[in-house]
Amino acid sequence: MNIEPILKKLYSMRQFHIKLGLERIEKLLDVIDNPHKKLKCFHIAGSNGKGSTASFLASILMEQGYKVGLYTSPHLIKFNERIRINGQEIEDEYIFNFYNSIEKLINEIEPTFFEITTALAFQYFFDNKVDYAIIETGLGGRLDATNIINPLASIITSISLEHTNVLGNTIEKIAQEKAGIIKKGTLVISGNMPLLAENVIRTKANESGCKYFPLDSFVVRNKDHVDVNLNNKTYKIYTTPLRGYHQLLNCSLAVKCLNEILGIDDFLKINKGIKNVVINTGISGRYEIINDKPRIIFDSAHNPEGVKIFLEEFTREYYSYSKRELIFGVMKDKNIKEMLKLLTPFFDSIYVTSIQNERAATIDEIVNITDEINIDVIPLKNPDDYIKKFFLEDSEKCLVVLGSIYLLGEIKLKIKEFMLDNKK
Repeated sequence: MNIEPILKKLYSMRQFHIKLGLERIEKLLDVIDNPHKKLKCFHIAGSNGKGSTASFLASILMEQGYKVGLYTSPHLIKFNERIRINGQEIEDEYIFNFYNSIEKLINEIEPTFFEITTALAFQYFFDNKVDYAIIETGLGGRLDATNIINPLASIITSISLEHTNVLGNTIEKIAQEKAGIIKKGTLVISGNMPLLAENVIRTKANESGCKYFPLDSFVVRNKDHVDVNLNNKTYKIYTTPLRGYHQLLNCSLAVKCLNEILGIDDFLKINKGIKNVVINTGISGRYEIINDKPRIIFDSAHNPEGVKIFLEEFTREYYSYSKRELIFGVMKDKNIKEMLKLLTPFFDSIYVTSIQNERAATIDEIVNITDEINIDVIPLKNPDDYIKKFFLEDSEKCLVVLGSIYLLGEIKLKIKEFMLDNKK
């Protein structure tokens, strides 16, 4: 079945000027009999780490024998990646039938791309009778389309300055928007974040009569592992398939949440859920090693906090390479100047590129920013061709492709067959 015409219609509804608010999604869901009200959900928000945390939650639940729906965004290569049940992507036929069943309503109320996708996920999870649904917010929290649910637990992974034109220009204001997913009497868990942000979440949780666990109330950070304090047990996490110490913290949030809500404390099954997170959920683009020699790394760091997290891991292997190169591309609403200031000291050459997306910063726009801050960059129109050339150099070099997940997805799609044919 060809769903490209349907996807083309959906993509045409993407809004650069994001339309926040719950009125349209409420109307949409009401027409399809509010499937979200019949789901048991976990809700995840945050500036960084929400996709990883959601994936750890889903994978651990799957290893417990549950049927689990996972809704994340954006997709890397294919739209269907956004909506999965036990790792399997939503079928083209279901997307086709769902869109056609509500097309008249879409024309009437003009919902956004994300609102339609969210309604699709809720209906799909309900029709397939999932035991639990893991729901990741799109933008912010309070007015995000996913905030129509009444979850078992809300996890806020991190807070940093992002989307300041929409969410506010201070850490406190952004924290207030993210804390908007907190519902009365539910469990609330927060991750690694500034004290100012944590205080906002704590206040909201207390006002809502919630049981609240900030990260440092249940996690002890050690040099090479973390200890997660559960009810009468301590669970140690040394490593996950997702590289970086920060992933130990994201994983801790999931483990603590499931212990509190469902009493899950079978360490063997938790271990299996962590070990199989990539297999079970398909998550990628988080310090993903595409090739070893020469080293090629894909990372979806898309804001200064994400860059700092990337560099924490990259500095562990920085000195292993004779030369380090970077391909960089992001959306135009990101703090490009600060990201490149952080990245520049670690790379010998920086290439800047763009993608076919109305929200993407163009090469010229990035170059203009780098001119302002005296950073030398090289425009690169065809990053896939450059990666193919780099791949064939059997050297001690390292190439990092970093920025928007849309960039990673577009490049991955173009080099997929080449990588399979030339696997080293």
